Amino acid sequence: MEYLIEAFGDSIQLIFSFDREIYGIVGRSLVFSLTATFLAALFGVPIGFLVGTKRFRGRSGLLTVMNTLMALPTVVVGLLAYGFFSRRAPLGFLDLLFSPTAVIIGEFILSLPIIANLTVSAVQAVDSRAILTAKSLGAGRALMTWTILMEARFSLLAAIIAGFGRAVSEVGSAMMLGGNIRFYTRTMTTAIALETSKGEFGFGLALGFFLLLVVFSINILFHFLQVRGR
Repeated sequence: MEYLIEAFGDSIQLIFSFDREIYGIVGRSLVFSLTATFLAALFGVPIGFLVGTKRFRGRSGLLTVMNTLMALPTVVVGLLAYGFFSRRAPLGFLDLLFSPTAVIIGEFILSLPIIANLTVSAVQAVDSRAILTAKSLGAGRALMTWTILMEARFSLLAAIIAGFGRAVSEVGSAMMLGGNIRFYTRTMTTAIALETSKGEFGFGLALGFFLLLVVFSINILFHFLQVRGR
C-alpha cells in the first residue's frame, strides 16, 4: 500500500510541476489520435451511410467483414503495416516506419471499422417517418442525405467518439509502427507500458490520469451536446 501511495504522490507532483516530457507525450497522443479519428470519420461515415441506406449484392457479406474488423487485434494491424512499411517491403521507399505518420495510419485502420459499423447502425435506426416526410416535400438526393444525417447526428457523434477512444487507447500498433521514440512517436499508452516495465510507476500513473481525463472529457462534451440538442 505504501508503494501505491508513494507512486500516487509522484504522479501528482509530475502533473502539477508541468513536467515537459509528460505534457509533450499527452499533446503528441492527442494530435495522433485526433488526426486518425478525423481521417477515419472522413472515410467511415460515407462508407457506413452507403452500406446502411443502399441494398446491393454482397451487402450481408460486407457487413460481416466490417463487423469482424471491429475486433481486429492491434498487434495484427501493427504486424501487417510493419510488413508494408519496412525497408524491403513494397512501401518501404516512403520511409514511414517509426514515424508519426505510421502511428496515425495504424490508429486510422483501427478506428475506421468502428466508425463505419456504428454509422450503419445509426442510419438504419433513423425514423422512417422523417424520410417519408422529406420525400413528400420533394426533397432531392442531397437533401435526403442531409435529413438522415441530421436525424442520426448524435449516434454519428457517438460513433466518432468510439473511434477516438479506440485510437487514443491503443498500444500494440503504436509500439510496432512508431517505435516508442522519445519526444517523437511516444504516446500515452506506449509510455505507460515502457515506464511501468522500468519500475517508474509514478510516471506511468500520471499518464494514466491524463488518459482517463481525456476520455472522460470527451464523454462529458458528448453528453452536453446531447442535452443541448434535445
